[in-house]
Amino acid sequence: MRSKPEEAIILFQSGKLKEAKDLCLEILKNEPNNYEILHLLGLIAFQTQHYSKSLEIIDKAIAIKPDKVEFYNSRAIVSVHLKKLQQAIDSWTKAIEIKPDYVEAYYNKGNALLELKKTKEAIKSWVKAIELKPDYAQAHNNLGNAYIDLNKLEDAVKCFEKAIELKPNYSEAHYNKGNALKNSGKLNEAIESYDKAIEENFNTIQVHTNRGNTLLQLNKPENAIDSYNKALEIKPDSFEAYYNRGNAFAELKKVNKALENYDKAIKIDSNNAEAYKARGNALLEIYKTEAALENYEKAVKIKPDLDYVLGQKFFLKNSILDWNFFDEDLKKIEEKILKNQKCLLPFPALSIFDSLKIQKLSAEIFLKGKFYDKRNFKKIAPYKKNQKIKIGYYSADFRNHAVSYLIKHLFQLHDRSKFEIIGFYFGPDKVDEMNQKISSSLDKFINVNLKNDKEVVQLSRSLKIDIAVDLMGYTKGNRFGIFIERCAPIQVSYLGYSSTTGSECIDYVIGDKTVIPKESQKYYSEKIIYLPNSFMVNDSTKQISDKIFSKKELGLPEDTFVFCSFNKFYKILPKTFDIWMRLLKKVEGSVFWLFEDNFVGVKNIQREANKRGIDSKRIIFAKYTKLLSDHLARHKVADLFMDTAPYNGHTRVSDALWSSLPVITQIGKSFPSRVSASLLNALDLPELITNNAKEYENLAFEFATNKNKLNEVKEKLKQNIKTKSLFNTKIFCNNIETAYTEIYNKNVNNLSIENIEVN
Repeated sequence: MRSKPEEAIILFQSGKLKEAKDLCLEILKNEPNNYEILHLLGLIAFQTQHYSKSLEIIDKAIAIKPDKVEFYNSRAIVSVHLKKLQQAIDSWTKAIEIKPDYVEAYYNKGNALLELKKTKEAIKSWVKAIELKPDYAQAHNNLGNAYIDLNKLEDAVKCFEKAIELKPNYSEAHYNKGNALKNSGKLNEAIESYDKAIEENFNTIQVHTNRGNTLLQLNKPENAIDSYNKALEIKPDSFEAYYNRGNAFAELKKVNKALENYDKAIKIDSNNAEAYKARGNALLEIYKTEAALENYEKAVKIKPDLDYVLGQKFFLKNSILDWNFFDEDLKKIEEKILKNQKCLLPFPALSIFDSLKIQKLSAEIFLKGKFYDKRNFKKIAPYKKNQKIKIGYYSADFRNHAVSYLIKHLFQLHDRSKFEIIGFYFGPDKVDEMNQKISSSLDKFINVNLKNDKEVVQLSRSLKIDIAVDLMGYTKGNRFGIFIERCAPIQVSYLGYSSTTGSECIDYVIGDKTVIPKESQKYYSEKIIYLPNSFMVNDSTKQISDKIFSKKELGLPEDTFVFCSFNKFYKILPKTFDIWMRLLKKVEGSVFWLFEDNFVGVKNIQREANKRGIDSKRIIFAKYTKLLSDHLARHKVADLFMDTAPYNGHTRVSDALWSSLPVITQIGKSFPSRVSASLLNALDLPELITNNAKEYENLAFEFATNKNKLNEVKEKLKQNIKTKSLFNTKIFCNNIETAYTEIYNKNVNNLSIENIEVN
C-alpha cells in the first residue's frame, strides 16, 4: 500500500492537480515541516499559474531544508515566470554551490543572464555546461546566439555547427546559423542554412522573413517576395513581412506595389517611423513630393533620431524650396553630424554644407553604418603585367544622364593600344540613346544589374581589372559595396561624386589644384590625382543646334536682361535666392530664367519671390528639352549664368560655358563649391570667380548694367573655348591616361600610394 506522500506525487504526475493539492494540504496538517510535500505543493501552484504563491511555498521548503538542490532550481524557474531574473540567477547559483556538476542549472542560468544582456557571463555559464556535458546541443546553440550578440560571428557559426553535428535535425540551430552567416556577409550560405531549417520543419515567420531579407541583400528581390509571401501565409498580419515586401517591390521599381505593402504595414502598426520613411522614399520615386514630405514628417515626429530621416526631410524640403524652419533644422543637422549621429546622407551634405569636415564626417558615418562588417577587406595583389592596362568604369548612369554626356567621348578616345576599357552597368534596364552610345564606345559593356556586389567583384577579378573607376560615389543608384569588397588592385573615385568617400577602399580621387588645394588634402581619405587645368572631362563633339530661339517662344520678355541658372532646385539655398531677388530689384526690367525642376518647387519659388517684394512673373521657367543640342542653343538668349553655392553647377555650368554664356561663381572651401572656379580657371576667366556673397552680387550687377564689360567677357569666353584645353577631350584623355599609367606602375612595383601630379 502506497504512503500518502507517494500518492500525492502520483496524482501530480498524472495531472490531477486539485486532488494532489488537497492531499498535500491534508499531509501538512499533521506534518507541517514536510519539505518534500511543501515543494510539491509549490509545484502545483506553479502549474496552476499561481506564481507568487508558488514562490512563497517553495521558500518555506528551502527554509526547512536549505541544502536541497532541486528546491533552488524550482525557485529559479518560478522567478523567471515572475520576471525576477536576477532572483532566478541567484537561485541557480546557490544550486550550483550545492551541486557543482549541476548541468541544467548552468544552462538555465545562462539563458537568464542573456535575457539581462549579461552576455559575457551567460557565455561562461554555457561553457561550463558544455564542459560537464560535451554533447549538450542546446547549450552549443545558445552559446552561438550569445556570440552573435557580441558580433563574434565565426565563433557563433562554429557553435551552431557543433550543435548540428550532435543533432543533425536541430532546425533552430540551422536557422541561427543562417542568421550568423547573414550577419557576416556570407549570404548564399545563409540561404542554405535557412532552407535546411525549413526542411527540418522550422516553418516560422522569422525564418521566411530573414530568408527574404537575405535574398534582398543578394539583389534577388523577386525571390525575396516569395519568402515574404510564405511569412504572410503563416501570419497574415505581420508588419515586418509587409514592410520588407514593400522594400523588395521598391527595389524592382514597382512603386505602386511597394506603396500597397507599406500601406498595409502602417495599417498594422501606425506608429512605425521606418515604414513612413520607406513610404516617403517610394512616393518620391513617382514625384509625389508633398506626400513624401508628409510621410517624412510623420517619421520624424514618431522617432526624431531615426537614421537619416531628419536629413532626408530637410533635403526634400530644400529640393522643393520649402524653407520653413530652414536655419533651425540646419543647426540640428550640423549638431547631430558633429556628434557622429546618422542624420544626413553624404550626397545631400555636399549641397547644404560648405564644410570639408562635415562632408567627410557624413561619409564616414554612413560608411560605418552600412558597411561595418566589411570595412577590413584586404587589398588584392596586382595582376601579372600585361601589354594593356585594364580599366573598369562602374556606374548606374550609363544612360541619358549628365555623367554620360560628359564622359562619352573620353571612352571613344582611350588609346586601345595601351588600355582595354570595360564598362560595368548596374542602372535601370532601359535602353536609351546614350546607353547605346556608351556601350558601343567600350571594349566590353557588361550589365551587372542582376548581380549582387560579391558577384560583381568576382567577375571583375576574373577579368583582371587593374584599375576600377567608381563614377558614382554615394549618388543615387550607387553600388559602393563593390569597392568595399575590392574589385580591383587600384580603386579610383571620379566625376559623379565631388568629395571624399571617407573610405580606405578608394585609393585615389581625381581632382585638380582648384577643387582640392593643398590645405584641403587632410580632409580626404584618398590620395589625390592632380590633373592639369580642370579635373572635369567634357565632350568636345557636343553639338549646339543651329536653331535660333526667340525670347518670345521661350516665354522671356523682349529687351530685358536675362539672369539664368539651370542648376537643380536642391542647389538653390535661401542666401543665394536672396541675392538673386536683390538683383531683380536693382536691375530694372530684368528677369531670372530657371530650369523647371519640379512643379512644387516652382510654386514655392514664386511664393518666396513675392515674399521678397518681387513679382513672381519676373521668374521664368525653362521646360525640359529632349535634344541636348536645343538645350545648348537656347543659352544664347540669356545674358549671364548665375551659379549656385555651395554646390556649383557641374554639367549645367559646362553647358553654359560651351554655349558661350558667361558664368559667375562664388568659390567656397569644399570640392563641389569650387568646381565652377576650376572650369573658369581652365578657360583663363578668373575675373568671373568671386570670393564671397557680396562680390558675387556686385559683379553680377556690374555686368547687368555695363553692356560693354559683359560683351568683352563674352568675346573672351568665345575665343578661349577654342584655344584653352577645357573642352579638348583629346588633351584630357592624354592627361588621365598618364595618371592611370603612373598609378598602375606604382602598384605593380609595390610602391606606396601617394598624391601625384600630371603635368
